[in-house]
Amino acid sequence: MEEKGKTFTNGCSFSGIRPFMADLPYPPVQVEGKNQAYADLLSADYCGAVSELSAITQYINNENRLSCENCSMAKTLLGIAMAEMMHLQKLGELIVLLGGDIDFAAKQRNGKRKMWTPEYLDIPGNAGKMLLADVEAEKAAIRQYEMHIKMINDVCVANMLERIIIDEEYHIMLLRSLLQEMR
Repeated sequence: MEEKGKTFTNGCSFSGIRPFMADLPYPPVQVEGKNQAYADLLSADYCGAVSELSAITQYINNENRLSCENCSMAKTLLGIAMAEMMHLQKLGELIVLLGGDIDFAAKQRNGKRKMWTPEYLDIPGNAGKMLLADVEAEKAAIRQYEMHIKMINDVCVANMLERIIIDEEYHIMLLRSLLQEMR
């Protein structure tokens, strides 16, 4: 921001931030065969109300809002957002391999499509409430992935979802640590 020739910065450098995820490899991105129903289920994980796209957007929004007041917390949220981006990319590949389309519309059970919207986000006003909303979003994602694993009879897809769940659990641990630091 500039004012009369002066530049203001928050002093928070984000160089070198890496994705915050479990130190485990992801399984290969592959499927046992095309299956539109499975692609439709994964579209909800990709861009539904509880989705990687929603998580990325919520984390980046929170990171931006916190970067001036709590650099360390902002860096953690950015690292988590980067891991969520990797999840989004892997889900997108799975959807395409299953024969689905990447169009930012989640396929619903009634056959209708619902475009992703920022109305899905929970954007509270203070850091503590932001972190609590992020924890709840991670828990919801885990529940949805577990439900989809039960519905999808494709070991390759299930293995990927199980690996993503490990990252989501790690994110909950990181977020809870940030909450503890605030107390």
